[in-house]
Amino acid sequence: MAVIIESSVWELNPYLFVFIFLCCFFSIFLLPYASKNGSTRAPAPFDHGFSSSFSSFQWKFLLLYSLASLMEGLWSVYGEFELTYRGVNREEIVSSLCVGYAASLFVGTFLGVLSDLIGQKEGCVMFCMIHLVTAIWKRISVHPSLFVASIGLSLATSIFSFSFETWMVLQHEKQGHRQDMLSDTFWLMTVFESVSLIGNQMLLNSLVGDNVKRNMFSPSTVAVFLALICATFIIKGWTEVSQRIELEDYRTSFSAYIFSDKRIWLLAWAQASIHFSVAFFWILWAPTLVADGREVHLGLVYPCLLGSRILGSSLFPWLMGRTSSFRTEDCLLYGFVVSGLVMSIVAFDYQELGVLVMLFSLFHGCVGLILPSLARLRTMYVPSKLRGGMISLSLAPANAAILFFLLQDGYYRRIENSVIIAFAALSLFSSAGSMYALKRWGKHPYQNWQKQ
Repeated sequence: MAVIIESSVWELNPYLFVFIFLCCFFSIFLLPYASKNGSTRAPAPFDHGFSSSFSSFQWKFLLLYSLASLMEGLWSVYGEFELTYRGVNREEIVSSLCVGYAASLFVGTFLGVLSDLIGQKEGCVMFCMIHLVTAIWKRISVHPSLFVASIGLSLATSIFSFSFETWMVLQHEKQGHRQDMLSDTFWLMTVFESVSLIGNQMLLNSLVGDNVKRNMFSPSTVAVFLALICATFIIKGWTEVSQRIELEDYRTSFSAYIFSDKRIWLLAWAQASIHFSVAFFWILWAPTLVADGREVHLGLVYPCLLGSRILGSSLFPWLMGRTSSFRTEDCLLYGFVVSGLVMSIVAFDYQELGVLVMLFSLFHGCVGLILPSLARLRTMYVPSKLRGGMISLSLAPANAAILFFLLQDGYYRRIENSVIIAFAALSLFSSAGSMYALKRWGKHPYQNWQKQ
């Protein structure tokens, strides 16, 4: 008598999506009413009566940032499926990742400095042009080189990590808006980026549909149109003239304000650790969930994770409000500790799928809180004209570590995935320590904010 083994596909409870959506909705849309309790308040989102010029500037930038996020997320959402369809094996995928992170390390590290020198507007246009050229080349080439695409997209990702934020800060200051209004834009950037990635998934699923062979090149076509729209919006919609900095003046300022300040070294280490942890999370999350032959609808887990990030970001203005006793360093310290604990539990090879998804969601909730908090601290500590270079240089240790572990785990197979996750947890705990030290080392030197 034959034994029949039934296999089942694990799925998320659909009510979880409703719960996350309602939490995000109430957290964002109740904020204006809660902020009215203070005698003086920062502008709440969707509160256009506070400052019409600021609201116009903020939403114009957020629209551009959403389009850029949509374009940036095309490869992350659809890339693995495209590689699988083309028959690319595991070794080739790992090699392409190594080439991409090598490009980020040896070239992308210095693109922030270049953008500071030539202007962040030109850096954002460069981001669009890289995506445009890469998408056109993938669209017209019969057998596009995987390594060339990886290099181009990795450099675009490096530019995306600093150019839009730095450009927004510079324009914010040039238009004379209050410094504390920046925090409102920082957490909304994380929200809009996450929403764009979810929309990206829905858009690509509808474009490709069931006829994969016929519609395989649709994402490249979408990337071409998005790149053209973003580049036109940047060039035509923002008419200011960039003020370039002389190389010698920039080198002197960078040495005085960045390299000589130990507090910025701590801030840079925190930025590197979260970059390393998030990068390896997206590399290992799917293999972790489907380990031992388990079947999981990953396409349903993905929006749940991004929804958790939106929820974490929406908590930022509540914790950093005028009536709150939290400082930014406190918020980061607790965020790093919780995310480190989550990664530690995952590193011990926990196998229960429901708990794993809960831990992954908690991690992304922490990430959603950490990202705008780090951006706020950068505004407090780093001069705006050096911001792009500081961010790109701070990512160099993370990119070097990612490249090392990719070679050891993915290529030579000398270490286990759990070791990488444990290292990420250790880096997050060390960042919590750096935030504790940063809190004890005095006031913020460059910006006089009403609430530190």
